[in-house]
Amino acid sequence: MDLVQLPPHSLRTGQVLTFSLRDSAGHLLFAAGNALPDTPQVRELIARGPFVQAHETREYQRALNFKLDTMVLQGASLSQIARAEADYQRTDFHAERGATRPAPLEVSDAAAWSDLQWHAQQVLRSPERPDFLPRLTQLLDSVLARLTRQPDASLALLIHDAGQESQQYSARHALLSLGLSELTARQLGWDDARRRSLGLAALTMNLSITQQQDQHALRSDGLNGAQREQLAGHGDRAAVLLREMGVTDDAWLGAVRLHHDAGPGPLAPRGDGELMGRLLRRIDVYGARLSPRRHRRALSAAQAARAIYLDELKQPDEAGIALIKSIGLYPPGSLVRLANGEEGMVIKRGHSANEPTVAALVGKSGSPLTTPVLRDTRLPAQAISVSLAPHELRLRIHMETMLKLY
Repeated sequence: MDLVQLPPHSLRTGQVLTFSLRDSAGHLLFAAGNALPDTPQVRELIARGPFVQAHETREYQRALNFKLDTMVLQGASLSQIARAEADYQRTDFHAERGATRPAPLEVSDAAAWSDLQWHAQQVLRSPERPDFLPRLTQLLDSVLARLTRQPDASLALLIHDAGQESQQYSARHALLSLGLSELTARQLGWDDARRRSLGLAALTMNLSITQQQDQHALRSDGLNGAQREQLAGHGDRAAVLLREMGVTDDAWLGAVRLHHDAGPGPLAPRGDGELMGRLLRRIDVYGARLSPRRHRRALSAAQAARAIYLDELKQPDEAGIALIKSIGLYPPGSLVRLANGEEGMVIKRGHSANEPTVAALVGKSGSPLTTPVLRDTRLPAQAISVSLAPHELRLRIHMETMLKLY
C-alpha cells in the first residue's frame, strides 16, 4: 500500500472525511464518511499528521502545484515560494483556489468502496485483536453511511465487484451480504436496532472460516469431503467466538449460529435469531452464486434469484422473495441483454422487479458504444430479454464512468 503522510495540522476536528486516515503501518484509523471527533487522541493525530493512500492526495497536489506555478510566473523568490508551500500545507490543505477554509479531499465512490473492502479484509482476518468489536462497528457504520446516501450506486459497485474475481472472497462476500441484508430488512420494515443486529451478523457469519474461505475460493477444483467437514459447524464456532469477545446480542449470535441451519417455512413464527438466520441463509446463497471461484464462473443475477426463490421443499421462499423484492430480479450492477440486441449494466432499480434502468454498453452490432446510453426497460424494444453472467459481456466495465450516471 502506497502511503503518504499528511502535513501536521492539515485537518480539523469535526471535519467529515471523504478519504480514509491510516497509521504508518496502513491500519485504518477513520474511514471515509466519518467526522473527526474532538478528543485528545484526535488532536494529537492531527498535530502529528496521519497517513492516506497516495491516490487520495491528487487533489491536494494539483492545488498546491497551481499555487506554486502561479508564484513562479509572478516572479516570486525561492524563499517566498518555500514559505508559501509551508503555509499552504499548514493551513490550506485540500482548499480550493480562493477558499478561506480547508475543504475535504474528494474521493470517488469506487475508490471509497475499494477502501472499505480492504478495511473489511483487515478486520475479519484479525478477530483476535482486542479492538476487534470497535473496528467491526466502525466498518458497519461506514458501509451503512454510504449505502444510505447512494443505495443503487452502492449496490451496483458491490454486485459488480463480487462477480469480477475470487481474490479476497471473504471480504467481498461480507460487504455484499451486509448490503443485501440492510436493503432486505428495510423492505421488511425493520427498525434500526433489528437491522443493525442483522448487519453485524452478515459481517461475522463466516468469522471462524475467513482464511479458509479465501483459500478455497482460489482452488482449481471443488472441495473434498474432508474440507467440507472442516467447514461444517462454522456458524456455531463463530457464535462462540463472538460470545467470548463479549457480544450479548442474542439476535446477532442466533443469526450467526443458524445461518446454515435455519430451515424452510414461514418467517412470522420465528424468533429474531432464527428469522435473521434464515434471511442470511438465502443472502449467503445468492451472493455465492454471483461470485466466481477459480474452479467455476459466477452466475447471472437471474440464475442467482432462481436459487433462492424456491426453498428446500420447492415452495416459494419468503426470505428469498423478500430479497428479490428489495433489489429486483436484475439488481444494479448485474448485466443484461435487451430486446433490441444491446447489452449493458443495470444501474437503478425500477418500480417492478423486472423493469430497472439499464445503461447500454454494447450495441446491437456487438461493438462497444462510445458512451453508455440509458434505456427504459418498460418499453418493449428496450425490455430485458436475458440476464447475463459477468463472463458473457465481452467488455471491461469502468465503474468510475458508470457512477457518473447517478
